[in-house]
Amino acid sequence: MTAHRIDKAAIARYRRDGFLAPLPVMDEAAMVAQLAQVDALAAMRAGRIAPGHNVKVHLLAPFLWDMVHHPAILDPIEQLLGPDLVCWAAGFFDKAPGTPQHVTWHQDATYWGLSAPQALTAWIAFTPSLPDNGCMRVSPGSHWTPLVHVDTRDNDVMLPGREAIAEEVDESKAVDVVLRPGEMSLHDVMLVHGSRANMSTQRRCGFAIRYIPAHLRSIGPVRASATLVRGRDHGHFDLEQAPEATYDPAALDRYAGVLRRWMRNVLPNMGGQS
Repeated sequence: MTAHRIDKAAIARYRRDGFLAPLPVMDEAAMVAQLAQVDALAAMRAGRIAPGHNVKVHLLAPFLWDMVHHPAILDPIEQLLGPDLVCWAAGFFDKAPGTPQHVTWHQDATYWGLSAPQALTAWIAFTPSLPDNGCMRVSPGSHWTPLVHVDTRDNDVMLPGREAIAEEVDESKAVDVVLRPGEMSLHDVMLVHGSRANMSTQRRCGFAIRYIPAHLRSIGPVRASATLVRGRDHGHFDLEQAPEATYDPAALDRYAGVLRRWMRNVLPNMGGQS
């Protein structure tokens, strides 16, 4: 038993509702230092993390590689997904104050191209995540059925495929996932969720880490890669390497190949949504 494990009641809530929050990862002071590193990372590339780098950004910055391996994140996930875990992807959802970027109602499983919908996202708050600045919102219990998605053709949607579910969501039953810096939420790969634009004066920055059991496979046309974070490798993915330093040339070279394979596997699924 470790301090990061969750109890049976929490596991039952996750199974029933499709999400769990808030869970502690680190204290607020430590997260201030982490956010400073995010801003330093962005400053190295014209003030932002490029969209292409934001697919698996932990492969380009050692502090993010460490975060995807953090015991406070992995311990409860192991209880939900099993002992053998890989990180499938990781990227930031960063909303500046008073900007229109938002996330439409969607299910993460739409375009991942995995052999089964057995996965979850850990969403770590780097800043306060509140209703006013566009915190994540979820539709509890909506994780049992895959839904049809369409391309909204809205460039203010922060999702790679600009996708949204085709049916209406009962807004009266939606739940705001309020987090302090250093807290996280966990949500099932099938849970319907989204977020509104940040119309406040406060930045909202979160780091979404996608975890899957190592026994799953990618069903795309090329062999996929992933980061083994806990337990045993089942041999279904090429294992990704830690970056030698931030934006290290060798890490960037490896990342280019990783991204090409990712796009070959994911883009066909996005195209099927239009």
